[in-house]
Amino acid sequence: MMSRNSMYTNPKPCKHLADYKLRHGLSGYNLLQEQIRTTPSGKSSVKNHQTEIPRCCFCNGYQKRLYLCLICSSISCSSHTLLHSQCENGHDIAVDIERSELYCVLCCDQVYDPDFDKIVMLKHLMDLPRSGNGVDVSAGRRSSKRRRLCSALELDLKKTKQLVSMRDLRAKSCYPLGLRGLNNLGSTCFMNSVLQALLHAPPFRNYFLTGQRNHEVCRKRSSDRLCLLCDIYVFFSAVFSGDRTPYSPAQLLYSWWQHSANLASYEQQDAHEFFISMLDGIHENGVKARSPIKDTGECHCVAHRVFSGQLRSDVTCMSCGYTSTTYDPFMDISLNLDTGNCPSTDLANKSLKPSDNTYVSTLLGCLDLFTKPEKLGSDQKFFCENCQERQDSVKQMSIKRLPLVLCLHIKRFEHFPVRRMSRKIDRYMQFPFCLDMNPYLSSSVVRNRFGNRMFAFEGDELDTSTEFEIFAVVTHSGTLDSGHYVTYLHLKDQWYKCDDAWITAVEEEVVRASQCYMLFYAQKMLYYKANEDLVCQPVSPRADPFLPIAGCC
Repeated sequence: MMSRNSMYTNPKPCKHLADYKLRHGLSGYNLLQEQIRTTPSGKSSVKNHQTEIPRCCFCNGYQKRLYLCLICSSISCSSHTLLHSQCENGHDIAVDIERSELYCVLCCDQVYDPDFDKIVMLKHLMDLPRSGNGVDVSAGRRSSKRRRLCSALELDLKKTKQLVSMRDLRAKSCYPLGLRGLNNLGSTCFMNSVLQALLHAPPFRNYFLTGQRNHEVCRKRSSDRLCLLCDIYVFFSAVFSGDRTPYSPAQLLYSWWQHSANLASYEQQDAHEFFISMLDGIHENGVKARSPIKDTGECHCVAHRVFSGQLRSDVTCMSCGYTSTTYDPFMDISLNLDTGNCPSTDLANKSLKPSDNTYVSTLLGCLDLFTKPEKLGSDQKFFCENCQERQDSVKQMSIKRLPLVLCLHIKRFEHFPVRRMSRKIDRYMQFPFCLDMNPYLSSSVVRNRFGNRMFAFEGDELDTSTEFEIFAVVTHSGTLDSGHYVTYLHLKDQWYKCDDAWITAVEEEVVRASQCYMLFYAQKMLYYKANEDLVCQPVSPRADPFLPIAGCC
């Protein structure tokens, strides 16, 4: 078990980074600091004095993402970093030139190292304007100034980040509260992308910002096992504190590892699998604090109150017409791409205009496919209670009850057990920002099946709003084995791209052209209440966690 003293430390680096530091120490970091350039908006990049436009040493390209080797300083594009490592033994660690972040070539992902983070943050501090006479430090770097600035190496990293945070608050004061980058701790972009969506799911966010759980006296703090709910409270408090410097969710990562031991590694994981695992962990902790309703047995944990809905499954005998109906809860809906009218070639071309719907999938088409009657195979014959034998049957899915926040998962990864192979579907899919789920409710689906005849339905689906607004899109780029997750957030009529530690404002067209993997929709009235222009005020612990809380500063 992990000791309590390690709860607030950063994760250990990947083994390739550890090997690099064992052989070379921090010499590569210190030399690289001379080439780091910062901007007034808080970004940092690597600039080489020897070349104006960096190019890949293999293909001479410059449009792809470029990486600088920490050992030989050669530059490779994303397609040739592995080739460089194979040609030069031990050259496994590089730096993303555009974002000045560590990258492990063998892990094919960003890696986090607090020593490197300290070097970059110190560079930000060195480039800050002087407060005394207003002279920019970076304008003239005399040796005397350099000696004074280098003494800042002894500053505590926390104090350094606070100074940079003050600059970021001035530069980005117009950004909504809670819009904060998350450091990649080593192949953790899958976690960061989902956390960004959860941070801004209106009722989910409001629950953790009310401070209803007294995590200071939580009994689980006295044991070796970490409390996931307490760590989520700490995480939300840190992100919504107003600090704009990228946050490292190491404590939350540790806590999740203990609740999902089978996924505890620095290898890249699936974002959807992390989402389900996270909700399961919240449910596991929540049911111990709240008892289910005696009459219905419904769970009142925040995960189920926000994301839980109910599916209806109708299996009809093709011989006598007898129908068996079952109901199952869901936390999200996984959809197959409607590829029936699409060619087999790759259609995930970013140059494809969103208005061009030729040979592309659509979210509405995927939902139609989900609720379309499906004839079950001969190996899935249904035992008909009327015929008293197994018969051919037709199965049809529909939605009995909608959740407050609807998560739609697009199945982009296919697995073939017989061939022992997997592949990713890189097909472009159109999705609406405003979604009406009424055609996919059980009342609509069943009535349509029987010629729009009137049927009596229970009141669950009639009391729920069917109009939803999108607020988060989790995308995946790259291949099945080597990819990257990015989240787009819609806050106060503006889209923001959350790429680990980097937050940038983007246009609507960029989001529409992205390769969506998970879509998060909130009920329309809930969404607009959460985006009202209200002054941020402390929330009473006794307040209703589902009341809207202001989302802007």
